[in-house]
Amino acid sequence: MNSRDGSELVRLLLDTHTFLWWLAGDEALSRKSREGIETEAEAVFVSAASVWEISTKHRLGKLPGASAIVGAMAETIESQGFMGLAIGVRHGQAAGALPGPHRDPFDRMLIAQAILDDLVLVSNERAFDAYGVRRLW
Repeated sequence: MNSRDGSELVRLLLDTHTFLWWLAGDEALSRKSREGIETEAEAVFVSAASVWEISTKHRLGKLPGASAIVGAMAETIESQGFMGLAIGVRHGQAAGALPGPHRDPFDRMLIAQAILDDLVLVSNERAFDAYGVRRLW
């Protein structure tokens, strides 16, 4: 399947900050990422790990701006034309087995999901590159 300009469409997985910046219309989201989401994606996924991260950080007071969405994450994801990506046993196994010092469990899950489900991770996190994920930014 191809995009409007004839390039191949991809399946994207949004990092948590990417999803939040998308919702807010934040200019911190790169132009290339925004265009990928808008025109080049066959499908855009938001992981249950991101929903968990947003909910957790909101509860801890680290994401007070998420009040408007934290109680309706599934509806918010769907309203954007995105799809939720569940965490499966094989994702958990792969995330736990990832090598290296990266300690963030949410990031490790996104890395595992991107690898196992052949998704391009939309993130500004260069640390993901060490895991061989395809990354758009």
